[in-house]
Amino acid sequence: MRLLPPRGTQRRKNALKNFGALVALMVLPVVMRTGTWASASESESSLADNLPVAAIAPDDGREAFRKAYAVLMHPRCMNCHPQGDVPLQGEDSRLHPQNVKRGVDGKGLFALKCTNCHQPTNLPGENMPPGHPEWHLPPADMPMVFEGRSPAELARQLKDPKHNGGKTLDEILHHVTHDSLVLTGWNPAEGLSKPPMSHEEFVKLMREWIEKGAGIPE
Repeated sequence: MRLLPPRGTQRRKNALKNFGALVALMVLPVVMRTGTWASASESESSLADNLPVAAIAPDDGREAFRKAYAVLMHPRCMNCHPQGDVPLQGEDSRLHPQNVKRGVDGKGLFALKCTNCHQPTNLPGENMPPGHPEWHLPPADMPMVFEGRSPAELARQLKDPKHNGGKTLDEILHHVTHDSLVLTGWNPAEGLSKPPMSHEEFVKLMREWIEKGAGIPE
């Protein structure tokens, strides 16, 4: 006479058998794909590694800002956004000679006003001053420094009304789109370079950054 195992023992055996079948179903696709056995956690890790970046981290515009940053740090922009009170000049962003200083309103100190030399339009000839009717730096109480800023530092500054001239992001976009002094960057004096992309491309990137959430590129 053959003795039957206790009922509880048979249930445990059946449960273990079902669990083994389930594990086999989980790892079978990995075996079929790679030809080797792998654990379920290894399979999940491999799948995550192969996902595109956008599927892991949502696009909040930070990549657009990284591209626009090349314009903001170009001499045509950065020269008027220096760390100190002396404007910068030329392709090498050297300190402006003649003891020129920012002044309280950003238009020059004492008699050395920016518009003494910077006329309403570019003066003809190489190394002559570029022009605009209101050539100036940001004021002393809101210097809006670009020089030396990392992409993250500059993005935070542009988002902060306490450090961007009291502007909302929509106003920042309007400023870079329409302000005639900004546009002089793409109409440089003779012998000076333009930013590394067109104004239209730059505005498109700034719009993308803002509309996608103005993420900070860390």
